[in-house]
Amino acid sequence: MTFQTLDDLPAAQRVLCRVDLNSPVEDGTVVDNRRFDRHAETVRELSEAGHRVALLAHQGRPGRDTFVGLEQHADLLADHAGVDVSYVPDTYGEEALAAIRALESGDVLLLENSRMVDAELPEESPETKAETAFVQTLAAEFDAYVNDAYSAAHRSHASLVGFPRALPAYAGRVMETEYEANTAIASREFDGPVTMVVGGTKATDVIQVMEALGDRVDQFLLGGVAGELFLRAAGHPVGRDVDAELFDEQWEANGDTVERVLDEYGDQIRLASDLAYETDDGDRAEVAVADIDEKTTDYLDVGAETVADYEPVIRDSDAVFVKGALGVFEDERFADGTVGVLEAVAETDCFSVVGGGDTSRAIELYGMDEADFSHVSIAGGAYIRALTGQELVGVAELERATETGPA
Repeated sequence: MTFQTLDDLPAAQRVLCRVDLNSPVEDGTVVDNRRFDRHAETVRELSEAGHRVALLAHQGRPGRDTFVGLEQHADLLADHAGVDVSYVPDTYGEEALAAIRALESGDVLLLENSRMVDAELPEESPETKAETAFVQTLAAEFDAYVNDAYSAAHRSHASLVGFPRALPAYAGRVMETEYEANTAIASREFDGPVTMVVGGTKATDVIQVMEALGDRVDQFLLGGVAGELFLRAAGHPVGRDVDAELFDEQWEANGDTVERVLDEYGDQIRLASDLAYETDDGDRAEVAVADIDEKTTDYLDVGAETVADYEPVIRDSDAVFVKGALGVFEDERFADGTVGVLEAVAETDCFSVVGGGDTSRAIELYGMDEADFSHVSIAGGAYIRALTGQELVGVAELERATETGPA
């Protein structure tokens, strides 16, 4: 690890800390989720150490229903952290500056949604972001910057890459643990087989993961939309649109590449042997892939035989990485594949990382214990980039700041 952490932070600092509290919003109500609990550790540690803490976070994007202020987030974070978190409906104007200057030892303040600042969102260089009034104004009020928002670290936004150019910079506990776990597949040596469960809806993600990690992973276990596209590449009459428009456009864009990857890594790839669908009565039914003559319905999960095929591979592994769901697990009828594989991982004495989009949510949704996994990531896009060896600009700026200090 090549950046400074909270262990290196001097005492009694005025700390600006970037967290990622971005959450679903239902009928105007912010939904509690594991991000609050994870970031609560960093917030609590900073508060109990006597720092004066202001937090930056984002919620949604302009024009979307999820683009709301952070007042509810302050209450949710306070509940998880066990410390008071005040809120100010301003990010770097006079109201925000007055609230920052009034902070005392151990106080925590949540500033307004950083994406309500014009300078925040455009993807620009760290040098450009550091020169914005947003960064320059806030940086003058603090001694140190802490980036705990690993799940947003692939974004070159002002609150993520500008402040390490203006202040001494440190990684929070979420940033630290996510970085260590998510880079393990490339940086650690394992004594036994390494397995990767790959699903989700984006073929491009699966292709990138396979091409980047083909020499590190012994077996890829496929499912979800991506897995069905690979079945199509293998010559089966699936991976085509019926009701849901998830397949044909992706096949047109990536079909040749999927076929090439299947040919190149075929010995390492296991595909579903059966798939599950919804009957006219609304029940779950399964069909062997070999028995499908034509796709006439949407397939919403892998079947029981596929889970039975995948389980021994998982149980024989020294490390298992999970990226993406094997089915529509949000519907209990079609959760068997995702849950069955996750339960096998949980029961195996191996190093295990679960991440990618909402996949980790299945652990909570179906009553599994996070403690049974080595790490459950709250990152989506950043997790994919870490797995495929792409630079995360937010992490790179922490590393640069550690080496050279503020620019």
